Amino acid sequence: MSPRPSLVLASASPRRLALLAQAGIEPDALLPADIDETPERAELPSRLALRLARQKLEAADARRRAASEYDGAYLLAADTVVGVGRRILPKPELGEEAEDCLHLLSGRAHRVYTGIALMTPKGGVRTRLVETRVRFKRLSGEEIAAYVASREWLGKAGGYAIQGLAGTFVVKMVGSYTNVVGLPLAETVALLAGEHFPVHARWGNPA
Repeated sequence: MSPRPSLVLASASPRRLALLAQAGIEPDALLPADIDETPERAELPSRLALRLARQKLEAADARRRAASEYDGAYLLAADTVVGVGRRILPKPELGEEAEDCLHLLSGRAHRVYTGIALMTPKGGVRTRLVETRVRFKRLSGEEIAAYVASREWLGKAGGYAIQGLAGTFVVKMVGSYTNVVGLPLAETVALLAGEHFPVHARWGNPA
């Protein structure tokens, strides 16, 4: 029996690791990519998500090559972007930014995009873009203040984490829930399986 090929994740996100674990997949290494995530002029949220995923993939691949490690491994990268129309919401680092996001999302629909980029052992690259539509209820000033105080929003696309307290804000969703968390599982597993990564290898013998 040939050994299982390696998988390198271009992220250290606990959410993405937990989602992969849910699918029975454990990366062999983490190579988080530190890139400039500033949108280009007039760039659409969907295009930004794909571009950043591709750039994270390329940055992680450069780190891998420089260290001469994990040659022949699969390399997976992703980036999640929240958009209201053509407007791209930030990944807030300050409470004021998070508050602005919540005021904008209150009582209206928005879209969550995740770009996925996969490099195969032969160096080929495949990408996917996944979109989920989400609608928040109208938020009171008390709810916004309490959520900002929770600090769950820190560094999260759009200033919220749906898997936490902000799940109480959602009144409608069309599309993948795991996409909003940060990694659309069905599409990611399909992408890996399509390139012959043994995604189901551990399903009969879970850890």
